[in-house]
Amino acid sequence: MSSESHRFLTRRMPGGPPHEDAAVIQASLEAPERFAEIYDAYFVEIHKYVERRLGQDIADDLAAETFVAAFRQRQRYDRTRGDARAWLYGIATNLIRRHRRREVAMYKALARAGAAEAVEVREDGLDARIIALGLRPQLLQALARLNPGDRDVVLMVTLAELSYEQVAEALDIPYGTVCSRLNRARRKLREALGPSDPFEEE
Repeated sequence: MSSESHRFLTRRMPGGPPHEDAAVIQASLEAPERFAEIYDAYFVEIHKYVERRLGQDIADDLAAETFVAAFRQRQRYDRTRGDARAWLYGIATNLIRRHRRREVAMYKALARAGAAEAVEVREDGLDARIIALGLRPQLLQALARLNPGDRDVVLMVTLAELSYEQVAEALDIPYGTVCSRLNRARRKLREALGPSDPFEEE
């Protein structure tokens, strides 16, 4: 069994080096055009996250809306954060919450379509790992059945590759809540996958 399959539910990405995002956001209060630096640095990443969760047709609008909201909220940005990455993922995830039914319907539709058809729709990231395991439909169905808070956490860790601390910051919840939600989601996913569970250590 590959180490990649195990990492889906176990990896915890370390935080990156500190950025100068706080200084840029502060400067944008007097010179709004400076906020374009934040957009340029993170738009592609946020767009990809939204696309993986809701599909390509809505990703352009929702990713753009994330940065409009961030621009409007920039005066309240916590400058002790430094790196704006988790802040932006939090805004994007809050916007995604308006489309919960769409997200669940998409997972169910992709699961029904089967791996062959779905590869053309979503060929990277989470799906590529699951397709390789031959477990994609079952896992997508299981993701669709998670409660929204648990699904947010597991997808922020696996798709966005945020650390637990960054997820806590993004969702404005305690670190312990991130851990408990992730543990609950892992347990439910393992239960749903039954004997074909790829996440147990060899």
